[in-house]
Amino acid sequence: MGITKSQLFTEQQNRLAAIARVLAHPARIAILQHLLKANQCINSDLVQELGLAQATISQHLRELKEIGLIQGTVEGTSMCYCINPEQWNLIQEQLSTLFSQYTTHTDCC
Repeated sequence: MGITKSQLFTEQQNRLAAIARVLAHPARIAILQHLLKANQCINSDLVQELGLAQATISQHLRELKEIGLIQGTVEGTSMCYCINPEQWNLIQEQLSTLFSQYTTHTDCC
C-alpha cells in the first residue's frame, strides 16, 4: 500500500489539523461557548440553547469529545458535559505556538 497524505506531515501537524477541523463548525463553537459560560451542561440543555435536534447535538458532542476538548459523565439517564481543562490548555498552547511564529513583514505581498 502507498503512503497516505497524512503521513507526509508530522504528528503535531496532523493533530493541529484535526483540532482545526473540529473547531471549524459554528455549532461546535456555540457548544464550547455554552460550556464555558455554564461550566457544565446536560445534553438536553444544548438542544434548548442552540435549537438543533438531539441527534445533531450528540454528533457535535462526539466530535468534541474525540479530540478531548470536552468530557462527559452519566448523571441518571442524562450525560453531563464540561470542558476538559488539561486538553483545553494543551490545545490553547498548540494554537498559540502556531500563531506566535508569525512576525510582521512590511515587504510581503
